[in-house]
Amino acid sequence: MPDPTKMPVFSMMKARLQMLGERQKVIAENVANVSTPGFVPKDIDQDGFAATLQRMAGQASGPGRTAMVATQAGHMAPPGGASLGISSKRTPDSETTLDGNAVVVEEQMMKIAETRMDFETMVGLYQKSLGLLRLASRSPTR
Repeated sequence: MPDPTKMPVFSMMKARLQMLGERQKVIAENVANVSTPGFVPKDIDQDGFAATLQRMAGQASGPGRTAMVATQAGHMAPPGGASLGISSKRTPDSETTLDGNAVVVEEQMMKIAETRMDFETMVGLYQKSLGLLRLASRSPTR
């Protein structure tokens, strides 16, 4: 059976799962700082990640199409050599308390549920895709 990690569809699913894992960490940090004065919640930049997935899907060419670029001579190379375009940005919730905290627990819980559903969907797609790959690689006599 071919290595599924080399197939574009599996690499995009893996990237999406990694992004969802990072989003869960960012949301957990927001919830942990619900009482911190002046804290503004963050979330993953979905647009930047979507642009990276488009490049991975074939909008750009060559093996290094998602590689990071050093803009100054003093910059270090990334450990893996490729960036998934996962970055966080400040996204204040709908309310801000008198101490400047902009975290609304209910909104963060909705984001956690959304992330969980997306994660479960991607895991299901990954499992179904592996099942189809196994089915296609079987001999017709079985």
